[in-house]
Amino acid sequence: MTDTILQLDGLTKHYPQTAVPAVDTVNLSLPKGQILSLLGPSGCGKTTLLRLIAGFERPNDGQIILENRAIAGRGRWIPPEKRNLGMVFQEYALFPHLTVADNIAFGLKKRQLKGGEIKQRVAEALSLVELDGLQNRYPHQLSGGQRQRVALARALAPRPVLMLLDEPLSNLDVRVRLYLRHEIRAILKKTGMTAVFVTHDCEEAMSISDVVGVMRQGRLEQMDSPEAIYREPASRFVAEFVTQANFLQARRSGSEWETELGRFSVAAAGGELSGEVGDVMIREEDVRVQPDESGEVQVRDRQFLGREHRYCLQMPSGRCVHARSHEVLGLTIGARVKVEIPQEAARVFPPAQRELTAAAK
Repeated sequence: MTDTILQLDGLTKHYPQTAVPAVDTVNLSLPKGQILSLLGPSGCGKTTLLRLIAGFERPNDGQIILENRAIAGRGRWIPPEKRNLGMVFQEYALFPHLTVADNIAFGLKKRQLKGGEIKQRVAEALSLVELDGLQNRYPHQLSGGQRQRVALARALAPRPVLMLLDEPLSNLDVRVRLYLRHEIRAILKKTGMTAVFVTHDCEEAMSISDVVGVMRQGRLEQMDSPEAIYREPASRFVAEFVTQANFLQARRSGSEWETELGRFSVAAAGGELSGEVGDVMIREEDVRVQPDESGEVQVRDRQFLGREHRYCLQMPSGRCVHARSHEVLGLTIGARVKVEIPQEAARVFPPAQRELTAAAK
């Protein structure tokens, strides 16, 4: 366990007068230097989990271990200020009456460091977030992206053992957000910092983290590398939330699953599934479309997204699937097409209603 910075064992938080726990028996282990993104829709428990780690909430059950030391749970409680954590919030939480340098130095002064060391750490933090020369400005004189960099520098300056980031980019415009998410990852990697990053943005989670934990109704639905989460979702919920996928109604036919767009083998679909019906998942980018006047599928709508087109394709049953293509196909609304799907692109899941019933038990 020497290289494990954070460990959660059966962590549970249940608020009074709520039927479902906000955090429900979460187990995870985060090695030193890794960035974990907690991903999920509003109300899934990701922010509550972060607040438990930070010490702003107390667990009802389970344990939090930081650097091999129990800090919460099972009769143990270490207050937030003694956990040696760095925090970056959605709101910048900067002191408007203090300069950039003084904002960064604020936490260092509380640790009673000497003036020379404080000055050195402030300079190092400013250089790290590329704000050299702005130390005498006030928050109102900075852009939103610059203010968030100051917040990051302030969290890094005390050299915490773990960084917690609660949707730090959600208040920024798209262009700044895209730039800063790469910068934040680069800064965390340069310092060797271990971090937990909360977001509801799938692309943000995939691009910034080494490990993604997808949450649903307080539970950790799947935790794996971004590539594995995207290519091998463990449940229909993960597949729907993370990937841009179609779900085709399917019926078992011998060793294959028969759908309106063809047959897929059980092996290609990701393993055995009990029962005679299921839903075959096909990601939008795996749907290959070609013009075909005799085709049974028709283009119902199309969107130009800059680097690609997204097509809404109506099947003979009237149901629709979506396809994304980088090719310039020149397909117009109403055009008839032929659709091909590679066998290896398919995965099979229980029908939606069955999975919801199982989740409720």
